[in-house]
Amino acid sequence: MRVKRGLAAHSRHKKYIDLAKGFRGGRSRLYRTAREAVERSLQYAYVGRKLRKRDFRSLWIQRINAGARLGGLSYSRFINGLNKAGVAINRKILADLAVRHQDDFAQLVALAKSKLS
Repeated sequence: MRVKRGLAAHSRHKKYIDLAKGFRGGRSRLYRTAREAVERSLQYAYVGRKLRKRDFRSLWIQRINAGARLGGLSYSRFINGLNKAGVAINRKILADLAVRHQDDFAQLVALAKSKLS
């Protein structure tokens, strides 16, 4: 008795076709193009997860810099002053303070200023 492999192939193809949902044209309907598009999209997703960390750190630094300059310090001098003061707050929290709690952030800027001079 021969082995019929249609079910295995169908399920393997269906896996890629399902992942290609929302793609345009043949990329969502034809197996080969769908597989190529899905594999490339998964590569982009992997890289994107790494880039997101870089992008957020950059955004936080920009926000901290803007807040520090309102207090008369550059970003690098502000961070240097915080390090000298022994303040260990990460950039994510500092950026949040700079955006949402300007008065608290201004106190940190004043502290950093006092440790620099």
